[in-house]
Amino acid sequence: MVKGLVWLIVAYSLSQFYRSCLAVFAPVLKADIGLGADQVSTALGVWFLAFAAMQIPVGWLLDNRSPRKTAAVFLAAGGAGGAMVFAMAQGPWAIYAAMLLIGIGCSPVLMASFYIFARSAPTNRFGTLAGLVVGLGSLGNLAASAPLSWTMSLIGWRGACWALVVATIAIAFALYKFVQDPPILDQSETSSSGGLSAVLKIWPLYPVLAIAGVAYATPAGLRGSWAGGYLSDVYGLGADGIGRVTFFMALSMIVGALAFGPMDRIIRSRKHIVLLGTSLACVCIAWLWAGAGQQSLFMVTVLLVGIGFFGSAFSQIMNHGRTLLPAHLTGRGVTLINLFSIGGVGIFQILTGRVFVSAAVQGTDNLVAYKVVFGLFAVSLCVGCLVYLLSKERDDQG
Repeated sequence: MVKGLVWLIVAYSLSQFYRSCLAVFAPVLKADIGLGADQVSTALGVWFLAFAAMQIPVGWLLDNRSPRKTAAVFLAAGGAGGAMVFAMAQGPWAIYAAMLLIGIGCSPVLMASFYIFARSAPTNRFGTLAGLVVGLGSLGNLAASAPLSWTMSLIGWRGACWALVVATIAIAFALYKFVQDPPILDQSETSSSGGLSAVLKIWPLYPVLAIAGVAYATPAGLRGSWAGGYLSDVYGLGADGIGRVTFFMALSMIVGALAFGPMDRIIRSRKHIVLLGTSLACVCIAWLWAGAGQQSLFMVTVLLVGIGFFGSAFSQIMNHGRTLLPAHLTGRGVTLINLFSIGGVGIFQILTGRVFVSAAVQGTDNLVAYKVVFGLFAVSLCVGCLVYLLSKERDDQG
């Protein structure tokens, strides 16, 4: 299983790379094919929408077909195919098509990992394994920064894309060769009827879906969009200064995922782990909200790092949710949770963008608008925690 775990981590790292690389590609794409900033944002949105939309069919494939083959084939066809379209792009629509294909290609990678862990690994190891994949896989975010820029300086942006085609195919082949499918369910486990509709009838799952919908949206939204603008508009930082602060926040998200993964072997309640982490993240964003514009740059950095670290309990949210699922619905259940998590990021990006524009128009400067955005994140996390308090968990820690 060790070789399989390594390649699952590498594949998820590639998925993280693809969702982060547009920021580095953006300047050369603007110069070479006229891709504007709004079109870069649209292209990234296409990736997330394609990824989210595929979670339902991916869930069915995990439950009814080979998760190993599903991840390998999607990554080779969609991921490598999309990178190929990207390499040959001559305009914005080709970039949209490329990101659509790449989003589809990456869509089963993490959930295939979780499905295999849920079905094959000891119950008390799920959180640890999930945390390893999420934490170490997030190194792909770092690879999509200076290393990508260096590669582009050597072989150009199209050359870098062709290198990604080769790397994606190689990783897909490694998934096919080294990852092992979980044991086939016996007749008694598969005899129960139902699909996604059956998952939606599992009422104890709904508080888990609620916390999944808001928990990742705050650190992802701040790291991906709002931290940079806030540091630039309010604190006057340039690209280097913003890069340093957001690097530490990204690093805290990796460390947080690795720390939360095995925590259920110390704190014997997944629910309490998720509540502890998300509540502390809520405190950090509320603190940022309350003192916006008056805090030192050091304090802002500390709070962003705190949000990144404490907001990284996704593996334990998934760990809690999968315990509520019968074996034959594991694939559709975990992908539904992931749909809420990824979909939550997209919804909050759109929502915070609109309230920011509205507040900026009404206010005298952007500080008021940033405070509204931080307040929205803080309130959503607070409401999510209150709903999650109603959740129940099974005692299967053995």
